Amino acid sequence: MTAATVSRWARRYVLVGAGSLMAWQAGVVVGVPRRTEVVLGLLGFVLHVVFGKAYSLVPAYFDRTLTFPRAPAVQFPLTVGGVSGLVAASFDVGPSWVGAAGALLWTLGVGAFVATVGWTIRGNPTGRETATGDHNAGRRPVDRLANGFVPVALLYLLAGTYETLALYAGVPPLFDGYPPQATHLLAAGTAGVLLFSLGFRLLPRFMVAHPPRWLVGVVLLTGASGPALLATGVAGGGLLRIGGAVEAVAVVGYAVAVGTLYHRSERRRVGFVGVLGSAACGVVGVAVGLWFAFGRPQPSLAVAHLRLNLLGFLGLAVVGVSYQFYPPSVGTLPAASDRTALVSIAALASGLLAQLVGHVVPVVATFGHLLAFGGAVLYAYLVVAAFRAR
Repeated sequence: MTAATVSRWARRYVLVGAGSLMAWQAGVVVGVPRRTEVVLGLLGFVLHVVFGKAYSLVPAYFDRTLTFPRAPAVQFPLTVGGVSGLVAASFDVGPSWVGAAGALLWTLGVGAFVATVGWTIRGNPTGRETATGDHNAGRRPVDRLANGFVPVALLYLLAGTYETLALYAGVPPLFDGYPPQATHLLAAGTAGVLLFSLGFRLLPRFMVAHPPRWLVGVVLLTGASGPALLATGVAGGGLLRIGGAVEAVAVVGYAVAVGTLYHRSERRRVGFVGVLGSAACGVVGVAVGLWFAFGRPQPSLAVAHLRLNLLGFLGLAVVGVSYQFYPPSVGTLPAASDRTALVSIAALASGLLAQLVGHVVPVVATFGHLLAFGGAVLYAYLVVAAFRAR
């Protein structure tokens, strides 16, 4: 009953994520503020899917059962309401307290999530107990290493959430009260570290292959330390450059690991294309970030960096893994198939590429916005189709 309850709520979180992705890309087409993009793309899309899947994956990987199966139901209205309030605040819609209320709701929802997951794994905080069977004994060293960084992601989630609350509710910030600091803590710190840690548990099993063990350690260590350096130095200075370089090592190393897994695998599934696209976008995204850190800061580069990492690196990973958990071919709606899923991934990736080219040839950017929106619509359609089949 516990697993069924968590699975049912996980689907609702994924649906919220798909809806947020569509809203985000529709907003890009019409030109919403950058803060709206961050709230919809990071909090609404990426983190809601992360929440939904983490409730089942983290306890299983730590050889535990979720202590409070109703926690996803408790958190759901809080974080969804929080995103709604923060979106309204980004448009200056409603009274001045809307942003504070949204940030408070988000904070309470995150508190419920972290408290539940933390209490569930309290007897195994480093993840040494992995629930890895004897037939996969060779995977245990990587599994233990990957597990050990899940608590780091939870700490980043708490820090980024507190910084978000400080932005809207007037509590003393941990850093300088600069919005990109909260964004880096949540995106690179929470979503990025979870992508690395849970990814090194999921992807080798999906692809039935082994990543280079030494590379896993490099990615996890640099991926865990980079976000703190970025958040501290994002306002400018030497720490930004150091943090950018450290994060680049993590992302490039992850891309090499994913490419190695795919090369060694005999399986070819549509979700893997999204994961490969995610890794490629991550490399381009950190390259743009380094150019931004070491070159002359330009607003257009900041937007490109945001979208390459949020929609490309994190977003395509979410889409690819979603298609692995919820195969498009099981959908009961017309055209629900792996081919349509491939089109959705191609539209998102090529839309991002067109937007990057659009910084040189502006008319191409509009085409890229429409392509990415079309990919988001197809992703949401396939998710709904798969859920209807259940």
